[in-house]
Amino acid sequence: MTAPFRFPRFFVTSPAPCPYLPGRQERKVFTELNGPHAAELNDALGRIGFRRSQGVAYRPSCAGCSACVSVRVVAGQFRPNASQRKLLRRHEDLEVTACRPWATEEQFRLLRRYLGARHPGGGMAGMDEEDYADMVEQSPVDSVVIEYRERPVEGAGKGARGRLVGACLTDRQADGLSMIYSFFDAGDEIRPGLGNLIIMDHILRAHAAGLSYVYLGYWVKGSARMAYKTRFRPIEVLGPAGWSRLAEPVADPG
Repeated sequence: MTAPFRFPRFFVTSPAPCPYLPGRQERKVFTELNGPHAAELNDALGRIGFRRSQGVAYRPSCAGCSACVSVRVVAGQFRPNASQRKLLRRHEDLEVTACRPWATEEQFRLLRRYLGARHPGGGMAGMDEEDYADMVEQSPVDSVVIEYRERPVEGAGKGARGRLVGACLTDRQADGLSMIYSFFDAGDEIRPGLGNLIIMDHILRAHAAGLSYVYLGYWVKGSARMAYKTRFRPIEVLGPAGWSRLAEPVADPG
């Protein structure tokens, strides 16, 4: 007998300094994802702007501010521009593998280098190996870690794996892929643009799987840290009336 669906209970966090807009406070509403209907609940909440973190779904609920906007790429209509096509060709030698959500020491070392290069003072700067394992392994939904590796060096032997240059913890939802957290070798001058490559790979992967969207989390207009998200067109934003196409033109960075 199937367990009955229970309407979730929502909670609100205490205000904390906003990581994106100086001088403002952030607050989040959240609920637990557990029980036999966790995946269904996560899908439904994802369509109205929630994000998953381990066994919790959350979204901003800031007093007097609605700057954080959920965004998703329409996978089937994405057409890479000239710069994006160049980036795909540049990294076409990478081997991409969807792995079960199991944390490895190699992934953690890459994450630490990424945080040190891109977010040295961020909220994840103090994450240790146990914290990382919790982030990856405590998932009540269908999750994978997608790894991006260079090919093994010649003569490395059977079963050898190449250098890990990128990874992304990804949820498969009913209508798309949700990129929970991606990280990569941000200091590798030979392989620029790995973050953009990982997003494009997810878009192509979603389309090949017959999924409509790739959820990129939140976008803050005017935030330089968030600008990269709107380079992937067409992209939709979630507003009071639902999802709509973001029409503002974005100059090709190339």
